[in-house]
Amino acid sequence: MAEVYHIPVMLAECIEALAIRSDGTYVDVTFGGGGHSRAILNQLGPEGRLIAFDQDPDALANTIDDPRFTLVHQNFQFLKNNLRLNGVDKVDGILADLGVSSHQFDDATRGFSTRFDADLDMRMDKTRELDAAKVLNTYTEQELHRIFGMYGELKNARSLARAIVAHRAQEPFRTVQQLKNATSELASRLKPQKYYAQLFQAIRIEVNREMDALMALLQQSVDVLKPGGRLVFVSYHSLEDRLVKRFMQKGKFTGEVEKDFYGNEVKPLSVIGRKPQEASAEEIARNPRARSARLRVAERIE
Repeated sequence: MAEVYHIPVMLAECIEALAIRSDGTYVDVTFGGGGHSRAILNQLGPEGRLIAFDQDPDALANTIDDPRFTLVHQNFQFLKNNLRLNGVDKVDGILADLGVSSHQFDDATRGFSTRFDADLDMRMDKTRELDAAKVLNTYTEQELHRIFGMYGELKNARSLARAIVAHRAQEPFRTVQQLKNATSELASRLKPQKYYAQLFQAIRIEVNREMDALMALLQQSVDVLKPGGRLVFVSYHSLEDRLVKRFMQKGKFTGEVEKDFYGNEVKPLSVIGRKPQEASAEEIARNPRARSARLRVAERIE
């Protein structure tokens, strides 16, 4: 199951960026099919340890039978507490392959993909109450305008929100096809495939509170990383990438880098590499989802 569950993106580059020590402790906060985790374990000796996180119960079937490995069924925003519960205070590296797994996109029942008609769900954690249908049917026009503009970066976010509210007054949203039909006129004026991808991205981010979780993860990572420990993040859209870039560069999400009395910058991380790494043409040919991937690396300053 794990082999087809998710194709890990930039696997070799991620493992190299972690600069793995054989006796180190590492965290894979997006376990999925376990591809990255298995590669990390291959680099660890008998004293090494790997803690992995995944909130999707489907991922639990891919767990690895290895005494050095622990799989935590939690969202990565609870990183620090769960590490403590597993007897871990500091780690040597944290890997995050953000976004949606191949399995989640390819499972027609989950409602993540525009390719299949399904219930409007989009929950990565199936125990959450908020799903895509509830967002579309209960959010105000102003709230919908905000998420379509902010998370989908859709230029006609206001018109889209108005169309959603008008449609649900006649019939509540339940399925993917309903949503596509209700927005087909707006999508046809642009590139429909890209338009729907941005629309679904916006709803998914809201349903799963992805930006809040990512910010919590980044802030906690500084607390748990040892000096010299590596932070390795792969992001797939500009919102994620901007947050990761800003935090790695400044240690915060807004404002400028803080300075001490002498004018020296006070920040927790040092960025490795001037630009983010991108997937090779060969990898993109094998796995088209790698096309939008951006790999950024930072090291914890002592």
